Amino acid sequence: MSEALELIRRTRQASACLSDLDDTAINRVLCEVADAIDASVDVLLGANAKDLSRMEKSNPLYDRLLLNKERLKGIAGDVRNVSTLPTPLGTVLSDTVRPNGLHIRRVSVPYGVIGVIYEARPNVTFDVFSLCFKTGNACVLKGGKDADDSNRAIVALIKGVLRKAGIDEEVINLLPATHEATGELLSANGLVDVVIPRGSRRLIDFVRENAKVPCIETGAGVVNTYFDKAGDLEKGKRIVFNAKTRRVSVCNALDCLLIARERLCDLPALVGQMPGKNVELYADAESYAALEGKYPAALLKKASPEDFGREFMDYKMAIRTVSDVKEATAHIARYGSGHSESIVTEDAAAADFFRRKVDAACVYVNAPTAFTDGAQFGLGAEIGISTQKLGARGPMGLAAMTTYKWLIDGDGQVRP
Repeated sequence: MSEALELIRRTRQASACLSDLDDTAINRVLCEVADAIDASVDVLLGANAKDLSRMEKSNPLYDRLLLNKERLKGIAGDVRNVSTLPTPLGTVLSDTVRPNGLHIRRVSVPYGVIGVIYEARPNVTFDVFSLCFKTGNACVLKGGKDADDSNRAIVALIKGVLRKAGIDEEVINLLPATHEATGELLSANGLVDVVIPRGSRRLIDFVRENAKVPCIETGAGVVNTYFDKAGDLEKGKRIVFNAKTRRVSVCNALDCLLIARERLCDLPALVGQMPGKNVELYADAESYAALEGKYPAALLKKASPEDFGREFMDYKMAIRTVSDVKEATAHIARYGSGHSESIVTEDAAAADFFRRKVDAACVYVNAPTAFTDGAQFGLGAEIGISTQKLGARGPMGLAAMTTYKWLIDGDGQVRP
């Protein structure tokens, strides 16, 4: 038996112990994990430094990989926050009494064992554990080699807290950072209940095409914002700048600005803050002409067809000119990934049309796509952004980490 399969098998066995924990015990452990993060900053940053030393700072993934004192403080706060959230377990989703007297309820329960495959994002290790543990799920983690030292230090910290609490530490395991381990996880039918990939489109496609266990697609985001002919310029400037530059490596970052032809004269002002962040613009012919001489030449490029539908994950953005909201939604239908889309407009009819026609998990009016986040939605935290339609969609908070079962109480009834 391979190392990866043995770890998966041990996680499955350990998962049974979680049903014995009440919410008070779960919350106590989460708070102890948060305390351990605060007490282990130097250890965690030392492990992260080893990972960072193997990656060029120019790599768009560098920001995702980076941990620092401020981020660790935020992560500890996020874990504590999860402990304060109401448990979704045992929620009665439906309750009925049939004419024959059978009492039938549909009640939320854990999946059991959740596998998560992710890339250079060590914070995900804490996110996944806190959400899985809160919902009574064990977790099998498969991180990327870029973050392996960080992930191993994090899992060691969590296991130490679990041991002190008298809980089987095998309820969380980190697989080797190898392609073979990914294959073992995707083939672990009967041991893993669901796999969630978090990362690039390439990773998500690989998981979907090779998984023998159920999977939930998350992560990849080709994100567009349409500046309508009735758009407010001041709002648009703030929204576009925030959506593009807040954090370029995350899945809700803006990739393509669509602008109404009637507003091309406002395009230089709309992107006027971008040079301060050295944002490269890949503009179609009309928008290029509107920007030429008004945007730094070194940062202004002519767009190729491949630049539309491209997730940049960098200080780069495509621009395309469209005639109206109808053409904008047609562009999104062709190039979007079903993640997050936004319109800037003061025209209520245009906003309603955009909401109806855009098929995405999150559709915004006069707000940046940067808000696509479980915490921002009031979910407390998230395990990812689902871009599929079956089951979870959009930010996946605690409720998305549960399934349900039917409970039927009778009093001797028999079926005729």
